[in-house]
Amino acid sequence: MLSESCGLSLLVALPDDIFSIISRFLFPRDLCNLSVCCKSLCSLVASEKIWLTQCDMVGILPHEELIEWRKGVSSYKALCCFLVSVKPLIGIWVHQNPELGNVVYVMPGFVSVVGCRIIPQELGPLGVEDGPILWAPVFEIIADFDGSTIFFLHGREKGHDYLYPGLIKAVERSCNVLLLEVEPTQQKNQGKLLQSSSLVQYPEKEISRKVARSNSGLSRSQRVLEQSEPVQAVPFSKLAFSDRRKLLETVTSQVRLKVSDLESRPLFPQLRDDVENFRKDMVLLSERRSILLKIFKFGGDDIDWKAGPELLSDPTQLELSEIRKTLDIWSSVRSTLSGDHGHKHLTKSKTLGGYFRNSFRQILGRSGSINGTCTISRNSSSASENRHELLHQFLKSGDTIGLTLHACTMKLSSYRAWPNMHDSRFALYKLPMQAPRTDQEYAGLWGGTFGWPPGRPSEDKPGKALFFLLLSYEESRGQRLLIATKILEGTHYVLHPNGSAMFIVNVDEPSLDPFPWDTDADSCPVNVKHAFVGEGIANGYGFRYPGSKPGSLFVTQNGLLAFIWKESRVVLTLQRLNLPELLKKGEQVPALLPINNFSYLTKSYSNVFAGFSNMSTCLSSPRQNQI
Repeated sequence: MLSESCGLSLLVALPDDIFSIISRFLFPRDLCNLSVCCKSLCSLVASEKIWLTQCDMVGILPHEELIEWRKGVSSYKALCCFLVSVKPLIGIWVHQNPELGNVVYVMPGFVSVVGCRIIPQELGPLGVEDGPILWAPVFEIIADFDGSTIFFLHGREKGHDYLYPGLIKAVERSCNVLLLEVEPTQQKNQGKLLQSSSLVQYPEKEISRKVARSNSGLSRSQRVLEQSEPVQAVPFSKLAFSDRRKLLETVTSQVRLKVSDLESRPLFPQLRDDVENFRKDMVLLSERRSILLKIFKFGGDDIDWKAGPELLSDPTQLELSEIRKTLDIWSSVRSTLSGDHGHKHLTKSKTLGGYFRNSFRQILGRSGSINGTCTISRNSSSASENRHELLHQFLKSGDTIGLTLHACTMKLSSYRAWPNMHDSRFALYKLPMQAPRTDQEYAGLWGGTFGWPPGRPSEDKPGKALFFLLLSYEESRGQRLLIATKILEGTHYVLHPNGSAMFIVNVDEPSLDPFPWDTDADSCPVNVKHAFVGEGIANGYGFRYPGSKPGSLFVTQNGLLAFIWKESRVVLTLQRLNLPELLKKGEQVPALLPINNFSYLTKSYSNVFAGFSNMSTCLSSPRQNQI
């Protein structure tokens, strides 16, 4: 006991600087456990220096930006809590539709993280590094004063930019799927409903009336038994696709907020060399964040920002008449499920006995009817009832519904670093990024164009299509393969599907082929450091399953990669990308409709992002027929 007391006293007597160095060997949860041991350790662990060290160890931000972010939260401990919670989101997220690329990069903003969609585009004569990369905002997650998270989805409707507030579910550490969902919630405080601007209250009278109508065929004892049973929560993913889309469309139409003051303000600091302009950016970012926090808590339309919160009317309560106009779910679902769009309602609710009678009629080959109208088949009837019941249970489990962002871990299969995706989920999938190391030095994100010298336009072609490739290593039959997976393509009409391997090389087999050119874009001699044998993508077995032709991958002295098809001598030149820096000096363009902006589920082989009036480049690349 004495030794423990002495050890504790020595630990408490350590200066903050020394203990902050020791804390580098601890996790945030270890410090939290220490803080509950005794008052002395609680005081020691509460040191700002210790939690600044922990924020630094998270590895999302450089030290100088942590100091700027601290101004927006209550403490470094609150900031550390936010950084740890959003760190799994940082990285590249994709969806296979449209085929040109649906790449969303999540990066730090200002006391926030921002999801940015890279727009399929062409490059001008300045190339990848100096030309502005076009991007559009998808969502952002902001840290509140206490370190908790606030979610905004971005979208554009009828020529105006909107924000769609929502909530964040717990982010799993190994999350690989990011889902946009609607979730019912119970929010009651002393009998009074509390409602965020991100939530929509579904009228209880409306639910009761329609539930009663749907239960009209049940006996009194069955209805009493159903009311006494606890409501089983139905996951959003279990609902039919049409119901999920309807709920998302309804909620986004009700919670959307238009704030014109934010249009000219950046989402993250621009890449600048001068300190003065950097400070101006920080002021704009801080003001923008303050506005968004007020929007989330008090609403966004016609607000006097100079007035205090006590002077604001409660904008979170939405008119029930408006909800009834846009969220008449029960009627629309019944009409959709019945397949009879010309009638407002089914003429009679099905009972259990009626279900069995109709089933026997189907078995005996007799057509059943209800009041003269033909009924749907047994299988369709069963599916309709199940879907109706699922939606019924889903809505009964809460007083309000609102948007949620759910970062979860799913067991996914993949093919050559590209995950196999569900076509009917409003989801983004995280790409596993291999960090470069001694035996995998070319792993990571690369960008480039076709042609040599790299980035130089020709007389008949002022711009070249930008390609993003994810390079990863894989063991196959005792060989080490380097696989270049296409994740974005800047042509007007897609040449190769998302996830296709642009080239595969054997890094253990040197190539003896010579490099066809002697100089680069600056007329400097080209020095080839390494060359590997491989195969490049080629037309041969159709669009979805293309063929391949032999080629070689060359590594030059300035770090460029060049894959050359042996027969055609077509060359794809690549350079390693620093995507955060490219976005910080890039050009923002308008977003799509909110749900499509998150994940574009419609199959498309053309560029759905090209219809922006302020795009600085023209997307009109022809097919590369020579490959």
